Amino acid sequence: MKIALGVSGGIAAYKAAEIVRLLQDRGIRVQVVMTHAAQEFIRPLTFAALSGEKVITDMFGAGAGDHPNIDSAVEHISVAQSIDALLVAPATADILGKFAQGLATDFLSTLYLATTAPVVVAPAMNVNMWDHPATQANLEILKKRGVKIVQPGSGYLACGMTGPGRLAENEAIVAATLEALGASQELAGETVLITAGPTREKIDPVRYLTNRSSGRMGYALAEAALRRGARVLLVSGPTALTPPGAAQVTRVESAEEMRQAVLQLLPQATIVIKTAAVSDYRPKSLASQKIKRSGPMTLELEPTVDILGEIARHKQSQLIVGFAAETQNALENARKKLAAKSLDAIVVNDVSREGVGFDSDRNAVTIITQHEVVEVPETTKWEVAQRVLDQVVRLRNPQNVPAKIGK
Repeated sequence: MKIALGVSGGIAAYKAAEIVRLLQDRGIRVQVVMTHAAQEFIRPLTFAALSGEKVITDMFGAGAGDHPNIDSAVEHISVAQSIDALLVAPATADILGKFAQGLATDFLSTLYLATTAPVVVAPAMNVNMWDHPATQANLEILKKRGVKIVQPGSGYLACGMTGPGRLAENEAIVAATLEALGASQELAGETVLITAGPTREKIDPVRYLTNRSSGRMGYALAEAALRRGARVLLVSGPTALTPPGAAQVTRVESAEEMRQAVLQLLPQATIVIKTAAVSDYRPKSLASQKIKRSGPMTLELEPTVDILGEIARHKQSQLIVGFAAETQNALENARKKLAAKSLDAIVVNDVSREGVGFDSDRNAVTIITQHEVVEVPETTKWEVAQRVLDQVVRLRNPQNVPAKIGK
């Protein structure tokens, strides 16, 4: 997801830098749009460095981090079409008036008119300006149009007066933005331990056994859990993916390395989701030098450690979700694994199907708990991640879980 963060002129403009970081922590891209007055309080370069995005400072001129191939004359349209929400923090009386009256006098006010995305504003101003009938009338107009208003706090203001008009707390602003994006904070306070990707079991210094897992499912779950407010511990096998910036990442290669990392992090976790495709076997002996070609060769294998089984033995109050990649008797095998490993839920997919599962952005799964079976037809792995987390939330709230099903 991507939002535009409008920063208008006021002493609270410096707080917008922290808002950028908080949104990024939840996996959201942020492009900052600054009014001329905002630039008197904080430099555009600050936001460019924090966001990694171009900062738009003028309707027709170049912004911080601008690229020469961008047509600035219609940029408000391209930005308006690319964002999932517009947040303005701080929102001054001036910018609220422009929004309410439909005045397009700068990039930010023009962007407001051009976008169909949800709009959130966090006002900040002098108490008398806040209480003025004109400001209150403008706020009522915006509310009727569906703009979400994050009410300012009350207290000592920069002008020396006391009363309402102080910018709301950053967490409240971020929470309102996530709500506008449809990203609930149901997992706030939870620590989710996620394993992702394949493992590699060395044969010699240049060869190894592995599988086709790309890690996309686990990484989608990590980003989705972050957006729902969770702290995420991601244990990742070798992948070409970039993990969500706010996740605490531990990189591993072998099944044994993954086992050690998981058991070390397990006491911190309240929820464990094990999507990693761990190698079931490894060479019984590791050659210290590259094995030369010399005709037929027999490779003796031994089982790797059962990480999910160890998690089940070491768990305390954690909720445990396993994944099962099957090619036959998928539901039957998954139910056996659910019972044998004392899991709260298991997500099973038929990896023999073309176009889903391994090496794909799409998946089709069945989520099995002790209480219900949920079919998730073919869709993106991002949507699968959302459905898995929906079940996690249900399991965390037993009053919302139906009666236990029979075998």
